Amino acid sequence: MLTLVKKIVIYATNTLDLWYNRFIMNHKKVEFVSFPKINGRIFITGGGKLKLGDNVAFNSGKYSNPIGGDTRMTISVAKGALLEIDDFAGISNTAIICHEKMNIGKHVKIGGNVKIYDTDFHSLDPLLRSNSETDRGNTRPVKIGDFCFIGAHSIILKGVVIGDNSIIGAGSVVTKSIPENEIWAGNPAKFIKKLTS
Repeated sequence: MLTLVKKIVIYATNTLDLWYNRFIMNHKKVEFVSFPKINGRIFITGGGKLKLGDNVAFNSGKYSNPIGGDTRMTISVAKGALLEIDDFAGISNTAIICHEKMNIGKHVKIGGNVKIYDTDFHSLDPLLRSNSETDRGNTRPVKIGDFCFIGAHSIILKGVVIGDNSIIGAGSVVTKSIPENEIWAGNPAKFIKKLTS
């Protein structure tokens, strides 16, 4: 049973988190159908556009979802980029880095400590990479279809499209597109089996 002091600390922490999250969402001009449910404090950077659908939920921090360890929910949308997260998506302690375009569909579940990148971050050419002025990574949009489930600690790389209802096993590295209604897992992720109703 919680003591009165613990109850007061929890209430104060939750209240501060709520005000912080409202401030950061307003400061970053996040568009949303309804204000998302956020457990913990979300971290949002960049000057791009972030659009959230209805009933989106985020867990952020080790007390919100222990699966992510000490990570928190981090969203970075570069200037000129667009990240859309659709209705009823639930995302825990995930790093989403969007330099071009990314879409996360309806009813998607994304486990703790997942990384989703639409960029290489750095040039593949060593001469370009050695100079900060010319070091630019390639980018390609990422799309995660409706009702997908991405297991904890997975990495989704640039140019990947994951079809509706598909499942990515925990700890997978997804380097190529995946059809709908399939389970893939491993590093690199490989086809495991078709989903049957």
